Parts: sequence; structure tokens; C-alpha cells
Amino acid sequence: MSGSPAVSLKEKEGTPKGSMGSLISTDPPKGTRDFPPEDMRLRTWLFNNFREVSRLFSFEEVDFPLVESEELYTRKAGEEIVGQLYNFEDKGGRKVALRPELTPSLARLVLQKGRAQSYPLKWFAIGQCWRYERMTRGRRREHYQWNMDIIGVPGVEAEAELLSAIVTFFTKLGITSNDVGIKVSNRKVLQAVLEKFNIPVDSFPAVCVIVDKLEKLPREEIEGELDKAGVPSNAVEGILKALSLKSFDDLEALIGAQSGAVAELKQLFALAEGYGIQDWLHFDASVVRGLAYYTGTVFEGFDKDKKLRAICGGGRYDRLLSTYGGQDTPACGFGFGDAVIVELLKEKKLLPVLPHVVDDVVMALEDSLRVPAAGVAARLRSKGRVVELVIEKGKKMKWVFKHCDTLKAKRLVLLGSTEWDQGKVNVKDLDAREQTLKTVDELIEST
Repeated sequence: MSGSPAVSLKEKEGTPKGSMGSLISTDPPKGTRDFPPEDMRLRTWLFNNFREVSRLFSFEEVDFPLVESEELYTRKAGEEIVGQLYNFEDKGGRKVALRPELTPSLARLVLQKGRAQSYPLKWFAIGQCWRYERMTRGRRREHYQWNMDIIGVPGVEAEAELLSAIVTFFTKLGITSNDVGIKVSNRKVLQAVLEKFNIPVDSFPAVCVIVDKLEKLPREEIEGELDKAGVPSNAVEGILKALSLKSFDDLEALIGAQSGAVAELKQLFALAEGYGIQDWLHFDASVVRGLAYYTGTVFEGFDKDKKLRAICGGGRYDRLLSTYGGQDTPACGFGFGDAVIVELLKEKKLLPVLPHVVDDVVMALEDSLRVPAAGVAARLRSKGRVVELVIEKGKKMKWVFKHCDTLKAKRLVLLGSTEWDQGKVNVKDLDAREQTLKTVDELIEST
């Protein structure tokens, strides 16, 4: 065509791949993150704290596949989480999903292991989860979650242990009860209120999902959703009034002192005093949690400055295993995301400084000494030292000292031909600014 320059097939074939197209975006998919070294150090530090607290409470670590059967999450229709699944068919035509949370996987594993295992089970996991949802501060479409779960203990002693673990974690990070609180309630409170208004039991899960949005949506929208769910207008008013309760006296006046919910809550708060965590806990009837499987105690960690969404949450789920074909089994647990706690630590200026720290920098001053330099580095590493071996050629001493400073290195070990012929190396103590000659054996022994 006239006006268009001719391009031969040979020219096209000779064009480097990608040179005719635009560069790909260097951003990760929306709602996801990269972890460059500085962020990875922070993540490792955070996960180590998750693991240390779990170890202190004698929990064992487990893990599950990132991809699970879609059916694991869709057995409870109507939950918000069902619409947030990253789900697809694999090449075998099986419907699968990236896990949006860890508890269903835990339930599956417990059922797989069977009743032969010794109860109670005290398991924890740290895993990546995926939800396609609206993003806010501290809320991404992928995040890592720390779960602690106790299977086989019917009493609120289990919930008290979990709440104590959460407080222990906060305390280790320098967070106090002035910064964070944990709102506690019981699903049986809402059940009792629904019974007062003769609302069918099968409406309970839908009502829980709706009222869980109390802090996210205007009251009029909540009322509208309850109306659509078939809740009478007089019951709507009663439900919302009940969920505003903040004291046990008011709760007893509403549902009676003999209510199971009142007894369990009182016992839980008494145990909290024994643990010394009572200052962290606040009774708040509005906490119901949106997931349908909760059956008793429910709780959420919150930022007292109200700048962030829920920090963590959990509760009792005694009937989860039976929804997957097993038997009702007492169980409770919590999930704790990585993104919100990092935002809170930023707010409180509690993020640790985590530089990449090196013990020794080893460098050969001549190419002929590269082989022995590698041997010196290997011997130091065998002693547990973190060693940076300079493998680039032609580096000047000015660069080496700047490199040591960047790495916060403690020592610089130099192999020069004169010293090496004597069986020695130059050792510079970079903190004391002292230099000595040592044999390699003396160097290794001094580590």
C-alpha cells in the first residue's frame, strides 16, 4: 500500500523478540505485592513472631495447598466470601479455587486424619490467602494469614488461650491495650434475640452476614438488607438495639441471666483476669463475624484510633466439621492478617529497622588468590558466619570499604600475595578500626 514502508519477512524475523511491542507493566497484578529484600526481611521478622508465640503456647505448625476444591468454600451459599473467590476449572475439568482463608482447609485435614489422632489438636498455620474484594488500607486481594486453632475442647478455656496468644503477640511487638482492644461477643446472643421475635432458625446465617456490616454500611442500608431477608420491621429494630449493648447487665436484662451466652461470656472474662488480659477485652454485642460457621464466642481485634479495619478475628465453630460430612466437633480459632498489623506498626512507629547484616567480607586482592579466598569464605560459613565473598573483578579498595559500610559488615578479610605467602590474611575490625595479621586457623577460631 502506498504511504506504508515495506518491511521484509527477513527484517521481521531479525527483529529481537519484544522490540516491536511495548514493555510489559512492571507492577504486580492489582491487589498483590512484590517482596523486595527490605520487605522480605520485615515479612520474615513478622512470621518469626507468629511462630514464636505459637511455640510458647505449644501449638504445632501445619500447612495446606494454596489451591483447594471450590466446594470447600461454597457449601454455605450466601456468604460474602463465595462471591470473592478466585475460582476456575483446572485442565482436568475440576472446579478449584485459590484459598480465601485457612479454616476450611484445616477442617478438611482434621477429617482426613480421622479420630485416631489424640485430641485436643493445637495447630497453627501461616499461609497466603486470596479474595477478590474492594481494597482498602490494610486490605489486599492477597495476604498472608496466621491461624491458631484448638480442636476438641468444648469450653471457653480454649477461647481464653487463643485470646491470650493474641495479646502475647501484641505485647511482643510493643503494642499496648491503649493502642488495641479485642471486642468479644457470642453468636448465641443474636440467636436469643431472633428467638424473641420468632424469626426462623434458617434465617440466622443470612442475618449474621448482614449485621456484620454494621461498621461498614449506613444503618438504613442494614435495615433494608434485613427487610429483604424477610425480617419484620419490629424485629429489625430489636436486633439493632440488641447489637448496641456494651454491658453484661443490659445483656442479662434482654435475654436473661440463665442464657448460655451470658454464662459463657462471664466465664471467658473471668478467665481473662487470670491471664491478666482483661484490659484488652471489651464486650460488644455487635460482633457476630460474617462467616456462617461460627457457633459461639466471636471476637475481633480493633485499632482504638479507628484508622484501620479489624486487625484479627475468630471464634468458636463447633459444627464446621459436620458441614463437610464429619461429626460435630468442638473447635475454635482465629485468623490474623499480615497487612493490617504492618499498617498499625507504621502508625505507632513500631516497625523495626532490619538491615541486611553481614559478619565478614572476604576479598582476594589478586586474581590468583580467588580460589583460596573461596576456601576462607567456606570455612567461615561453616562456623555460621554470614559471609559476603567479593566475586566481582577489578574492584578498588574505596569501593570495598563503601560496600562493607552498606552491608554493616563487622570484619573485612583481605587476601594479598605477600601475606598469603606467609600463610596469613589481613583482618580489619571495622567497628574498632583495627587491623591484624592472622593465619586462617586463627581467623576461624576467633569467630
